[in-house]
Amino acid sequence: MAYRQTEAVEARLQDNRARILDAARTLVSEGGWQEAQVANVAASAGIATGTVYRYFPSKAELFAEVLSRVSQREVDVLGDIATSEGTALDRLHSMVATFVRRAMRNPRLAYAMIAEPCDKEIDEVRLKYRAAISEVVRSIIAAGQQDAGMRADVHPEIAASVIVGGFMEGLIGPLSPLNHQQVRDSATYQREVARLAGQIACMACAGVAASPPPPQEPTSTGDKHEQAPSPRRARGRRQPLPHPPGA
Repeated sequence: MAYRQTEAVEARLQDNRARILDAARTLVSEGGWQEAQVANVAASAGIATGTVYRYFPSKAELFAEVLSRVSQREVDVLGDIATSEGTALDRLHSMVATFVRRAMRNPRLAYAMIAEPCDKEIDEVRLKYRAAISEVVRSIIAAGQQDAGMRADVHPEIAASVIVGGFMEGLIGPLSPLNHQQVRDSATYQREVARLAGQIACMACAGVAASPPPPQEPTSTGDKHEQAPSPRRARGRRQPLPHPPGA
């Protein structure tokens, strides 16, 4: 007879898995991928190292799952903004600014998610969710082009890739562990984050915002004396000779 797990056993297994992932996420947020070793994860989760490998056959698979969970949360947040009220340009601005502010709440974790060198398996997941964020941005740009709020001469997919690449690249310096960070709950730090978020969001929107119409040339009043002569007439008109100096 096939073995069927009881509800209690299933709950315990799920609890162990959740504890492992929570411990791994905490360690990554403290020291990045390189500092989060499986033995440390096990100790933090209060289980044996071998138990970790029962759930995740390798360190790369464990941390790929960590990145997946963290990244999916960000995709969900941006997706909610994309379907909210407001113009497409306002939603794009809000989306980028929100991403920046959320990243700066935990800069070490965000740096690992976005830019820190990592194993191939982890990087593949990173690229997957970067593409998912680009798709959310693409949908906003396409909507903005339909209501004439965004430039119609750019391809939405290309624009989305440029925007996502731009605001993530713009975060690498501020997020880097080498960059001196102030206390994150200080008023000064919060002001700097707000300014950073606003500037990156404005730059992201500037490239796709519909340009204002060029100023119209003043219309003729109908007075023939105020109309410029046509080039043909101007060429045929004799110009007065200049007076010699001293005349």
